[in-house]
Amino acid sequence: MSTPTNQPVAPASRKTAVVVGHGMVGHRFVEALRSRDEAGQWQVVVLSEERLPAYDRVGLSAYVGAWDAAALALPGNEYAGDALVELRLGQRAESIDRDARKVTTSAGDTIAYDALVLATGSYPFVPPVPGHDRPECFVYRTIDDLDGIRAAAAAAGPGAVGVVVGGGLLGLEAANALRLLGLTPHVVEYNQRLMPAQVDEGGGAILERLVTELGLVVHTGVGTASIDAAGNGIRVSLSDDSVIDASLVVFSAGVRPRDQIARDSGLEVGPRGGVITDLGLQTSDPSIWAIGECAAVEGTCYGLVAPGYTTAEIVADRLLGGAGEFPGADMSTKLKLMGVDVASFGDAHGVTEGALSVVLHDAAKGTYAKLVVSDDARILLGGILVGDATAYAALRPLVGRPLPAEPAALISPAGAELGADALPDDAQICSCNNVSKGAICGAIAEGACDVPGLKSCTSAGTSCGGCVPMLKKLLEQSGVEMSKALCEHFGQSRAELFQIVQVTGIRTFSGLITKYGKGTGCDICKPTVASILASTSSEHILDGEQAALQDTNDHFLANLQKNGTYSVVPRMPGGEVTPDQLITIGQIAKEFDLYVKVTGGQRIDLFGARVEQLPRIWQRLVDVGMESGHAYGKSLRTVKSCVGSTWCRYGQQDSVGMAVLLEKRYRGLRSPHKLKLAVSGCARECAEARGKDVGVIATEHGWNLYVGGNGGLTPKHAVLLAGDLDDETLIKYIDRYLMFYVRTADRLQRTAPWQEALEGGIDYLRQVVCEDSLGIAAELEAAMAQHVAGYRDEWAAVLEDEEKLSRFVSFVNAPEETDPTIAFDDTGERKVPVLLGMPDLPVGAGTGTATHGK
Repeated sequence: MSTPTNQPVAPASRKTAVVVGHGMVGHRFVEALRSRDEAGQWQVVVLSEERLPAYDRVGLSAYVGAWDAAALALPGNEYAGDALVELRLGQRAESIDRDARKVTTSAGDTIAYDALVLATGSYPFVPPVPGHDRPECFVYRTIDDLDGIRAAAAAAGPGAVGVVVGGGLLGLEAANALRLLGLTPHVVEYNQRLMPAQVDEGGGAILERLVTELGLVVHTGVGTASIDAAGNGIRVSLSDDSVIDASLVVFSAGVRPRDQIARDSGLEVGPRGGVITDLGLQTSDPSIWAIGECAAVEGTCYGLVAPGYTTAEIVADRLLGGAGEFPGADMSTKLKLMGVDVASFGDAHGVTEGALSVVLHDAAKGTYAKLVVSDDARILLGGILVGDATAYAALRPLVGRPLPAEPAALISPAGAELGADALPDDAQICSCNNVSKGAICGAIAEGACDVPGLKSCTSAGTSCGGCVPMLKKLLEQSGVEMSKALCEHFGQSRAELFQIVQVTGIRTFSGLITKYGKGTGCDICKPTVASILASTSSEHILDGEQAALQDTNDHFLANLQKNGTYSVVPRMPGGEVTPDQLITIGQIAKEFDLYVKVTGGQRIDLFGARVEQLPRIWQRLVDVGMESGHAYGKSLRTVKSCVGSTWCRYGQQDSVGMAVLLEKRYRGLRSPHKLKLAVSGCARECAEARGKDVGVIATEHGWNLYVGGNGGLTPKHAVLLAGDLDDETLIKYIDRYLMFYVRTADRLQRTAPWQEALEGGIDYLRQVVCEDSLGIAAELEAAMAQHVAGYRDEWAAVLEDEEKLSRFVSFVNAPEETDPTIAFDDTGERKVPVLLGMPDLPVGAGTGTATHGK
């Protein structure tokens, strides 16, 4: 007699499920089983060969640059507090004793099981090319793989050549990773086009052109013949007798099901690999199940995460008495490679009998769109989108259904817009988590009023995020009003408040909140309005009422550090500095006992200054021609540059001169978030321009302009806005881009998410900036010209104003006292701050009057 599922199961009668593998699918299985097993019928033991618990392998490329493994970690991957899950990291399953139902691990442990779930995934296929096992050869599969590639790239140095064998999805991701590491990537693809499984000949041609413009060297229709030692590097010989001199090779030529342990234990496997299962994911042994990439469901392996998640859910259901079956898989994919949109869905190659293709190939814009329809052009069968995949979210759910308009109209820029109302309730919106339109609309009806709410209650949009635009459309269609209020005191968005300030001429926070807001304001709206006021005039940010609006950094024109001291960063346009300025910086550091560090933005940071010391430090810097570097502000930080054509034999333009010009032009420009620019003198990209909000890369004929690159937790690569520009046009376009961003972005919104949130994305932005589609180009240029003409160094302005200088004391009521809680440890190799408690202070110098808010 079975135990009712709503009654707790005694430990003695509890069953054990052993999970071999802790990737994304293995983790999904554990989550599904534990969330449904209310009675605690199953104890779960997870064997993870990797040293890290489950992480987002689909987003592996995001690890490059950030190098933060924790950012990829899947939520709940350590099962903290769950006594029924045991996670064993660094232990793999060595063998299976099917008769005894036991697994032996690499640690020598033996674990008995009632159910064994194989979630071993896949392994990278390395073609048997002579030399494939050389130390310079890598695969692209795990975080450890990327750490190895990173070390090899660092040893090779910037501009070295890296070869990627394989031009599919993972191959292009690997090539992008090499590019981000400063290498020059070559992609070798045996087929006649890139991503042959996803795109056709026309889409492949556009894709190759776009990635070539971004710095990749593409070799299609050739194989890799051998890899040999050559001097300090290697020589990669291709099947067409050409040779690539390189420093490293990354194999990304596809994956194979990881089924060796199943083979060794006598389980049935497919002729092309994979553990054979039925539709319930049960193998030839009724106690063993297979999920994810290692499973060959009725002979077919599926290499995407969405069908993998489905298999995990089915096995969890089966172990709890259910009868779920694998429904088939949606093999649609949508991705952004180096800023290039690529999407493929349904019968993308038109193999269905009688299928017709409708194609829009716009070589000038770099876009390719193809819809595959039935022989009567009424049913959508599939499609391919390259360069612009905005229609993907609406088109993919319609596969197998009647089209709501003419096929050509759905992919034409001037054609019909496909709204969420055209989709039936059973249309799958989120393929990763199998969430239908009906489920999402039901969640909205029950009170989910924004995208985070929908994610929380339906799981839609929580994996790849490709369905998020459709979630927004469904919210709008349901009549949910998406609040744009800045905070509880202003019902307007930041962009709307900017327009109000610009039109009304209001120059104070009190005047703005009295007329257009309510209450007294908060730490959200005060700095935001302060930034708007600074963006629309050349007034000093500490003038009058504005001083009280600033956060601590802007209030003291320096960066507050963890122990209450400040750092001082003078501006060094383009990284240039004179000997006298360097000497002065050294003298200041010695005199005030400051810690000195060269920053990633080609400047020098002086740490450990007390608030009362700041004006004296500034005076010394101003006397040798230096000024505030605005490291404390939501404004332009730096314009990084390489040495360019002046010194470098590869340089094609004067990158330093351009960087100095841009930094002096945009210094002090207040914006919704910090701004970083860079100028590289050639495609070798030593200044890492495509990781910046605005990146400029020299070409033989001028400059390529890239926009929307950001670092942080979710790094974004800048995308090409315009190419081969002369100096005048380049500056004009940057003026327009920056001022349009300043006017329309949300509070604390970086350029990358702002750019992606624009209806039409980069194409719309290109129309606004380059083609003046809104008719505001002259206005944006005039606003920037006004900023340039009105710029004045903020440090120098404080030094000339006794009232402003009076702010720079540790304690208002005891201006001669220094803060006794500030201390440092000088015993190690470098000076570090020490955190102390607050001691007794002089009478009248209570903590409530500390100006720096400690």
